[in-house]
Amino acid sequence: MDALVEAIKRDYVSAPIAPNEKALLDFALKLTRAPAACTEVDIFRLREVGWSDGAIHDLTVVVSYFAFVNRIASGLGVQLEERWSISG
Repeated sequence: MDALVEAIKRDYVSAPIAPNEKALLDFALKLTRAPAACTEVDIFRLREVGWSDGAIHDLTVVVSYFAFVNRIASGLGVQLEERWSISG
């Protein structure tokens, strides 16, 4: 399991994950980097690969909240302890 997590962290696109998981991560990345670019087409694609509206909602809330909290921490100059750092 650790090898899979590392592969996803390194490059989820080439990681050995299911197509529906890749679609979910594609959406999470788009929502993070360009939220205004997300459209109904993105939601349709997620439904098309089997994600329910509830799962899409939950993903959107988690990704958005993570971005929100990170912006607060960055704005206040909060530094992560090394043990919590993704790169650490």
